[in-house]
Amino acid sequence: QPLGVVGIIVPWNYPVLLAIGPMVAAIAAGNRVMVKMSETTPQTGALFAELVHRYFNRDEVIVVNGEAAVAAAFSALPFDHLLFTGSTTIGKIVMQAAAKNLTPVTLELGGKSPAIVGTDASIKDAAEKIMFGKCLNAGQTCIAPDYVLLPRGSESAFIAAAKATVTRQYPALADNADYTAIVNPRQAARLNGYLDEAIIKGAVVMPLAEPSIQNTQKIVPTIVINTKDELGLMQNEIFGPILPLIGYDTLNDAIDYVNARPRPLALYYFGHTQRDIDQVLDQTISGGVSINETIMHISQEDLPFGGVGQSGMGSYHGKFGFDTFSRLKPIFHQSRFNGLFLFKPPYGRRFEALIKFLMK
Repeated sequence: QPLGVVGIIVPWNYPVLLAIGPMVAAIAAGNRVMVKMSETTPQTGALFAELVHRYFNRDEVIVVNGEAAVAAAFSALPFDHLLFTGSTTIGKIVMQAAAKNLTPVTLELGGKSPAIVGTDASIKDAAEKIMFGKCLNAGQTCIAPDYVLLPRGSESAFIAAAKATVTRQYPALADNADYTAIVNPRQAARLNGYLDEAIIKGAVVMPLAEPSIQNTQKIVPTIVINTKDELGLMQNEIFGPILPLIGYDTLNDAIDYVNARPRPLALYYFGHTQRDIDQVLDQTISGGVSINETIMHISQEDLPFGGVGQSGMGSYHGKFGFDTFSRLKPIFHQSRFNGLFLFKPPYGRRFEALIKFLMK
């Protein structure tokens, strides 16, 4: 049975995908839908509203645009279900607003998703796949690899392979349409601030391409080594093309590092020894996992997509979206002729004999 009216709050990094995906699931389950587009991408939001309202009646789907005050009012509406995709910080605010109406929520948040390179992995292959996931949308992806744990001593080989990958996939970064910009000056300043702080506090910052990009919102893919836990880029989800490398001595050390931090939305492991793969899967908790790849688990429609702990709650995609936006309502039909009278008081010998028979 449909839940009723579903609210969807859309982030700026994939505004079309993350509006249409949950919208399709909600409509397929029989609901009406209200969509709040991100104020950070107003032109996309305006076009999306125009197109949706061209093909849907307003009592089926409504698209709302507006600034933060509109988003706050939207999240306070008494929806039958509310799905939010965005940062953990805003997710807490959305959940608080929804709680006043006892509105159930699905929160698709983010976090610091680790990539663990096993001792038997090909450094070249791992670096190529990790950099693809990191450079996609210039790192502005909730499941982008946020940092890499790799065997101590293999950092130089990883950096060389990562640089070769960036050079091959994104030549002439400045005017390359395949490599996007950071969404706005504020986000670009945040990322550059992380790099400035890292340099001041002794980390080594290594751009993987020519750093003189004229567009100040295009940030070169950059590796950072010798990091410290107190750095902003180690405390916060990076959400940009900056990749810290952290050496480990044993796989147990890498797992302990991950488990000492909030549970991530995604985890990536590179290696082929089944015992090590099983250990990582068994001893870590994350929203989703890709083995010997990055990003791709989100595109498998027969897998649920969602976070755990600080990276979110609930899931959708495919049938899981249908289940999230509907309710399996239990219904019991009593037969006209039934033996329930045998279990009703007054209780006596007949009841006791029946209970003893059933207990056998």
